[in-house]
Amino acid sequence: MLALVGGRVITMAGPVIDRGTVLIDGDKITAVMEGVIVPSGAEPVDVSGKVVMPGLIDAHSHVGIVEEIYREEGDDCNENTDPVTPHLRAIDAVNPADLGFRDALAGGVTTVVTGPGSANIIGGEMVAMKTHGTVIDEMIVRFPAGLKAALGENPKRSYGPDKKMPATRMASAALLRETLTKGQNYLKKENPEKDLKMESLSRVLKREAPLRVHAHRADDIMTAVRIAGEFGVKLVIEHCTEGHLVAKQLAAKGIPAVVGPLITNRVKVEMQGITLKTAAVLAGAGVTFAIMTDHPAVPIQYLAASAALAKKGGLSDEQALQAVTINAAVILGLEGRLGSIEPGKDADIVIWDGYPLDISSRVEQVFINGQRCFPFDGEI
Repeated sequence: MLALVGGRVITMAGPVIDRGTVLIDGDKITAVMEGVIVPSGAEPVDVSGKVVMPGLIDAHSHVGIVEEIYREEGDDCNENTDPVTPHLRAIDAVNPADLGFRDALAGGVTTVVTGPGSANIIGGEMVAMKTHGTVIDEMIVRFPAGLKAALGENPKRSYGPDKKMPATRMASAALLRETLTKGQNYLKKENPEKDLKMESLSRVLKREAPLRVHAHRADDIMTAVRIAGEFGVKLVIEHCTEGHLVAKQLAAKGIPAVVGPLITNRVKVEMQGITLKTAAVLAGAGVTFAIMTDHPAVPIQYLAASAALAKKGGLSDEQALQAVTINAAVILGLEGRLGSIEPGKDADIVIWDGYPLDISSRVEQVFINGQRCFPFDGEI
């Protein structure tokens, strides 16, 4: 048993404890208490003067699938040979040795969602995983964490120049509808021959996993909302660059969003409306949202910095921290395990030398499932 004692505990589940104790037994948090209390048999870890936080969650990245220094050999992001590939599985492409996982730990990120890119209308199934481990099967927290889909410019530019669908936004929406309809028909059959594409779609149509749609522009966001409503599926908007323009519509339908990347310029025309105020507008409308890095678009270790920028755009401190902890967990359906420091939850805890939204603060220690995994062996 470990006892993290003396730190300022930001639980994300209640008031901040100015000087508290967090008990870890095995891979779970067993108690959160005010004061310095070391039960018999517990190993004390003095974190006096430090900030104790739940591990950060990046709800949208491509870590492990796009390896930064291997521009071709390590790029397994987009299967741009077919615009409809729901049967692809992120778990078959993740390399746990990707240096991005070390960067994640150094930045206090303990859980990530990674998956296919947005070249295809339907790209494949995403996975939520811990950032420490050597075997993907042992790192998984939830699979599938959603089925990746995309609207807007990316599918158009991937297939349109070759005179293939989709070359227009109309064709993108039509392909998405057509594929979901095929899935519905598959579910109606009594004893269908197993079809891996349809099996993946079935999980979405049965609301076992959300449809996670890449959409920057407000009109693309509303197309995703329209189609999700037609088929009765759970929807998460990814990127949501112009979400501030349709925040009321998202709130009215209870549709969450994963916003970002924020540390970027207008890299394509559909991002002309990018603003740091988007998250604050979503918050004001009552939309549940998380903040992403879209690693490697923004290096994953800058997730906390991204939250700090969203604060600059109008979020409160609490809202900014929620967007990379408990809100992300809620969107993933993992709030029972992740996102806050509470008894019974996974012991994913980060020790900071200062306030996490202060750009100069550093991560000093990281625990995942109760094991200290940062700093790395042999490093200070």
